[in-house]
Amino acid sequence: MITNFQVPGAFPTMITPYNKDGSVDLGAARALTAWYYEHGCHGIFAVCQSSEIFFLTEAERVALTRTVVDEAARLAAADKNGRKMTIVASGHTGNTHDVQAHELNAIAAEGPDALILITNRMDTAWEGDDAWIRDCDKLIAELPSIPLGVYECPYPKKRLLTEKMLRYCADSGRFAFIKDTCCDAAEIAKRIRVLEGSTVQLYNANAQTLLESLRAGAHGYCGVMCNFHPKLYVYLCEHFAEEPETADLIQSFLGTAAYTEMLAYPVTAKYHLQEIAGLPINSIFSRARSQYELTDYQKSSIQQLNLLANELERILLK
Repeated sequence: MITNFQVPGAFPTMITPYNKDGSVDLGAARALTAWYYEHGCHGIFAVCQSSEIFFLTEAERVALTRTVVDEAARLAAADKNGRKMTIVASGHTGNTHDVQAHELNAIAAEGPDALILITNRMDTAWEGDDAWIRDCDKLIAELPSIPLGVYECPYPKKRLLTEKMLRYCADSGRFAFIKDTCCDAAEIAKRIRVLEGSTVQLYNANAQTLLESLRAGAHGYCGVMCNFHPKLYVYLCEHFAEEPETADLIQSFLGTAAYTEMLAYPVTAKYHLQEIAGLPINSIFSRARSQYELTDYQKSSIQQLNLLANELERILLK
């Protein structure tokens, strides 16, 4: 039975900061967790593709999870209102059942609020829905009694949830979270109808369809652009229903701004967080993408995006 899971909202997909020698910078990870908290984020998807999980060791994935969970708990304890962020984490990268069960149990031991399974890790031979459900059942049987989630990770190959897979998640009573990457508003609305009445909350990763999906019943946003202007995502998720005209305007900005995802992400996010947000991130190095892809053109694009986002926040956010 799922209990104590966070209300809907905005979940950034957390990047992994590195030291100049290429090692994981846990101090910067703590500072980034605090930055998300200070900007009102409702949760964090830690140890995900934005975190470069396929390029991290298991020990690094575990250490990152521990760091984020501990820092989020510290921030909540220090908050006079006790506001907390929900931490969901994956680290689920192995190719075999035994490796995956070991990885997920190691992440779960660090205390995230939900443990996220990557859809392309089950039924790696792509035999079909029944094989995926069989592998999922087998894996879940070896996991602790913790809320679970699923993530349609694009790497190494995106596997979208079918209606049968969705119904399995809804009927199991074990799942609380879906990070949806189908990028199709009509399909998201269909998925929400399938999940109606279940414990599963659907979070849209696609900024361009976000408002439409919220109006259809999605629970929030879980995506890369919360690394750039999280306040706007938080505000949209919290106020889209009672402020429809403002929501339309914010959505128009977010949908357009998110095309910068096609630049050298996550290097662009590290540049923004270091140079613009002023976080103590020592390096824009990435194991998943060359930092030298970040050109002056791309830096200028990120600076312009930040200027416009700040002005929109000043005008619209109450």
